[in-house]
Amino acid sequence: MAKKVVHNKKDERHISNIKGKKQILHHSQTIELPEKPTITAKKYEEQYFIDTSKPVWNYSLFTDEDVNNFKNGTHYSLYKYFGNKQLQVLNTQGTYFAVWAPNATYVSVIGYFNKWSVKAHPLFVRKDKSGIWEGFIPNILAGEAYKYHIVGYKGLKVNKGDPYAHYWEKRPDTASITWGTYYEWKDAKWMQERKKHNSLNAPWSVYEVHLASWMRPEKNNENVYNTYQQIQERLVPYLQQMQFTHVEFMPVMEHPFDGSWGYQGTGYFAPSSRFGSPQDFAALIDAFHQAGIGVILDWVPSHFPYDEHGLYMFDGTHTYEYADMQKGYHPDWNSYVFNYKRGEVKSFLISSARFWCDRFHIDGFRVDAVSSILRLDYSRKENEWQPNELGGNGNLEAIDFIKQLNETLYRDFPDIQTIAEEATDWPKISKPVFEGGLGFGMKWMMGWMNDTLRYFKREVNERPFHQDEFTFSMMYFYDENFMLPLSHDEVVHGKSPMIFKMPGDAWQKFANLRLLYTYMFTHPGTKLLFMGNEFAQTTEWNFKSELD
Repeated sequence: MAKKVVHNKKDERHISNIKGKKQILHHSQTIELPEKPTITAKKYEEQYFIDTSKPVWNYSLFTDEDVNNFKNGTHYSLYKYFGNKQLQVLNTQGTYFAVWAPNATYVSVIGYFNKWSVKAHPLFVRKDKSGIWEGFIPNILAGEAYKYHIVGYKGLKVNKGDPYAHYWEKRPDTASITWGTYYEWKDAKWMQERKKHNSLNAPWSVYEVHLASWMRPEKNNENVYNTYQQIQERLVPYLQQMQFTHVEFMPVMEHPFDGSWGYQGTGYFAPSSRFGSPQDFAALIDAFHQAGIGVILDWVPSHFPYDEHGLYMFDGTHTYEYADMQKGYHPDWNSYVFNYKRGEVKSFLISSARFWCDRFHIDGFRVDAVSSILRLDYSRKENEWQPNELGGNGNLEAIDFIKQLNETLYRDFPDIQTIAEEATDWPKISKPVFEGGLGFGMKWMMGWMNDTLRYFKREVNERPFHQDEFTFSMMYFYDENFMLPLSHDEVVHGKSPMIFKMPGDAWQKFANLRLLYTYMFTHPGTKLLFMGNEFAQTTEWNFKSELD
């Protein structure tokens, strides 16, 4: 049987038809792909002449309405248009590419299929000044590694991954891969009943997990990972046995640096290839749903890294980030802040959130670092930020973005939940937008966490003099819909594991920890435990290793 060979820097990947399915060998890993129905797009070719004599055919999936909504920040399904799409055009199989590079003067698709030639496959820029470059390349099928070669401001040349790609090469390689998200779901029962499981009135016991370090094939080898399938075989029955209602994944969106824990991402529409394909990730979620366990994703719309292949200076200019570094640079994480004023960026981010709900049946999001999104003065000294037009410290366009995000998600997926990691006294975080709130479903109760841990660290004979730390949370609990978090942040960077926060000898430490968890689970609010907390892990969390 003929095979299509796609060359990689470190290996070969073959695609062939096997028993009605496609099979890809990627980084020495075989992945079975379900047969995906052929997409036959006729709208464009019925209206326009397609010049098939060129290596890239003029072609578009966008309507004028799509483009206007994209520019206005009101297009929430961009994953259906941007990126790479395997299509049949004029009876020819191939891939349609579309990318936003508004200040580019030239964009081409480069990959192993054209020996990374920057001149072989130039895309067409739309004439509507949208900054969208697009085109159809015949005979490019699933499994091709590619990047965009972009000539930008003052002739600056960059090679970028696809912001809308669904699959990327395994790090340290950084190319995107032509791939779809088709998957045959088997979680109909869960989806039909999700409302009762996900309601604010339902019991929530959430297990926060870092997929790479929960369990590894080799304990002290940070460069090997269990696959999504192996994680499924171990983690799903474990959480069933422990009777957790939900699992929360620390960021699984594609990211180049393990040390970021996933919080500095480059692929907002792609599960990490460290563990397998998008279909493998879908199967993991499917298995949780069939086991009656909801899946929450950690999602990061606050900042992104400066990796050469990523979003930073995408077309040679500040495309996704603010140009003013008083707003655009994040000093805490040496990263860059999304430009929430730009319609195209708002469309990108809200489309990302909708994508995970639509294509992967995600049941909710824990939205990271909300405080840094809302406040212009977050982690900045007095002379490092400028007040807004009203003289305050709120980022007005970011506040509007958050409201728009939540309104859109709850409109389109009313039985999901969005959960804010927000550590200040900003009011009405979890109140509906129509009541003057930000529209989140829940907010992490950071005050409870800090006060409670401070109290339990004290010797037993000291505690009667600090009862306010134990009871103060009830003074403000009913102000928000709170989730009580004992998260990854509390067991790293010298803070010690939970068991060693407790005073006394070994017996007393375990007794105190049991008391803490009993108090937590009887306190009003939903609950979250980081992996290892449930069995009193004796070492701090180390993302390079695994649990005891």
